[in-house]
Amino acid sequence: MLDKRLVIVSGKGGVGKSAVAAGLALLGQRNGLRVLAVEMGSPGGLSTHFSTGPLEFKPREVRPGLHAMHIVRSEALLEYLSLQLRLPGVRRFGAVARAFDALATAAPAIREIITIGKILWEVKEDRWDLVVADAPPTGQIGSYLRAPRSISELVPTGRIRAQSEWMTATLADADMTQLAIVTLPEELPTTETLETMRWLEDEHIVPPPVVITNRALPELEDKSSPDGVVGEIANLHRSLWSEQQHWLAQVPPDLTLPYMFGLFTPGEVAAHMSDELETLT
Repeated sequence: MLDKRLVIVSGKGGVGKSAVAAGLALLGQRNGLRVLAVEMGSPGGLSTHFSTGPLEFKPREVRPGLHAMHIVRSEALLEYLSLQLRLPGVRRFGAVARAFDALATAAPAIREIITIGKILWEVKEDRWDLVVADAPPTGQIGSYLRAPRSISELVPTGRIRAQSEWMTATLADADMTQLAIVTLPEELPTTETLETMRWLEDEHIVPPPVVITNRALPELEDKSSPDGVVGEIANLHRSLWSEQQHWLAQVPPDLTLPYMFGLFTPGEVAAHMSDELETLT
């Protein structure tokens, strides 16, 4: 994944996608890449794992060579109008800015195209070797990935049509883009992952995704069953491991991350993720 320019990380809520995104960003930074990590959805996922304050629209260096930002839709829309559609001075008019803020927040199609468009613009700008996007959950990611194609289908010609086609081509380029779906070896995350993969196969919007299964238990090497609490814990572990094997068989993962036992801060979790990913990639 570090060979790509853009890695989009999604998954059902609660599976650890923000931790995986932070771990990938840290791994890229550790390998000497210029990395931008982006919160696409609700704020707090990446900033918590980087142990920083809330992220803003302007990228901020959180580690040497690693910058992070949060997409503010109204800011992204104003930037698009100012830089790409060449409408200077938009930011100077408070009433206009407030109107666009309402538009960016309320209109679903606008909301999605300016969010994914900002990600792709950062890739195009060539300031970064790797852009890692902590994306919305799998239940929502499809509308973001399809937004450029939808705009291309609606706009017959002109600058917006050309930019939408460029975005569509970038997302579909296997040398540029990788979608990573994070899941757990449990029923609900596995079911949602399968549904997402079927949709992606039908739509052909991005290259085939990488599936990352998080919180997988190791098999116990000791087959004995001691008496007392230790034996009960061992039997419970074997039972959970056996159930996980069933769900792992439904969606065979490309990468498997272990269950991190113990009490870790979000920053420590991201660091552990980065170490694990380095051994697997």
